[in-house]
Amino acid sequence: MNKAANASANAAKGPTNAVDKKVVLAYSGGLDTSVMIAWIKEKYGLSTVAVLIDAGRAAGLEEHRQKALTIGAVEAVVVDAKEEFAQDFILPALAANALYEDKYVLVSALSRPLICKKMVEAAHESGAGTIAHGCTAKGNDQVRFDLGIRSLDPSLKILAPAREWNMTREQALDYAAERGIPIPLKKDSPYSIDENLWGRTVECGPLEDPWLDPPEDAFAVTAAPVAAPDEPAYMEITFEAGVPAALNGMKLPLVDLINAVDALAGAHGYGRVDMMENRLVGIKSREVYETPGALALIMAHKEIEDITLPRELLHFKRPLEQKFADMTYNGGWYDPLMDALRAFMAETQKRVSGDVRLKFFKGSCTVSGRKSPNSLYDFGLATYGGEDAFSHDAATGFCELWGLPLEVWAKKSK
Repeated sequence: MNKAANASANAAKGPTNAVDKKVVLAYSGGLDTSVMIAWIKEKYGLSTVAVLIDAGRAAGLEEHRQKALTIGAVEAVVVDAKEEFAQDFILPALAANALYEDKYVLVSALSRPLICKKMVEAAHESGAGTIAHGCTAKGNDQVRFDLGIRSLDPSLKILAPAREWNMTREQALDYAAERGIPIPLKKDSPYSIDENLWGRTVECGPLEDPWLDPPEDAFAVTAAPVAAPDEPAYMEITFEAGVPAALNGMKLPLVDLINAVDALAGAHGYGRVDMMENRLVGIKSREVYETPGALALIMAHKEIEDITLPRELLHFKRPLEQKFADMTYNGGWYDPLMDALRAFMAETQKRVSGDVRLKFFKGSCTVSGRKSPNSLYDFGLATYGGEDAFSHDAATGFCELWGLPLEVWAKKSK
């Protein structure tokens, strides 16, 4: 067995070295990771350090921290990573207009490399030789966690209890009940939810039937479009070198700006995504997302790029944006190719400055205006009115030369 295969086998088996007495767990406060604190102790006899990563919009963090200690964690810490998430992960994704399969803004996929980074830091600080996560065997997140941790510190072991115990959600609920583990989840409402600054993911339960309408109780941050306000709302977003910097003329810190855009867009019913998603592990999955702020900001950002970047750069950038989204989705954030893609995207943003006006109404969002000091739009060249400055005399020669290869081809084809 080669070294890579041996390392992979060790990761799958979990901690085996008697010296490893401590494991750092990526703790969410939800069903699976709460059960894991007890399961890891019963299965391996290890002490758990529960680490909660706040990547935005995390509620009840102190309550979850205390719960982890009550369940049996020897230590529980909360890491405020909202600003780092916004600056180092969301902004590069926004520069790339990153949408997996043209729909998904990578809510969970973007946060996983950040969580991996914080977990590795926590392992180093606590002296733990193992990192545990709550990912299942059929999800994408297991790949993101495993690759992220191995990229940052290959010496750390990886433990994934949900890949070992093969419990259904109902069985996990029973396991929690038998051990007195408090879980705010009922069998008649079995949604699996992940939320951060960039949006909200909802899975499981009735959503697993792709023919059914998503139940209204699956949504929490977007109004039902039919119940949204009867009057449209407008918003002006100012970009400075590709970074959203002001809202309606008021400068805001990035985290606050994202939250503000999300709140207004969601109140008008915008941002619901219901899609059949192609998971990395090879299955199709029905996924529901609430991402009003992310989708609105990507729309606005694209509009500023369209008015400030030349055609060839825009056209060359589009397939690289898709590659960026695919790499992020597939757990490749720390791949050298991603370093190159992020550098390219950053270079394209230097002149992407200006203002975009968005209109929200009954679940829709449209661009109603755009302007930029770096605008490549020239009224004199574009107008058909009396101020037309375009060289019409040059058009005939341009068309003749542009079509010359086709003309030669046509003649030789006869």
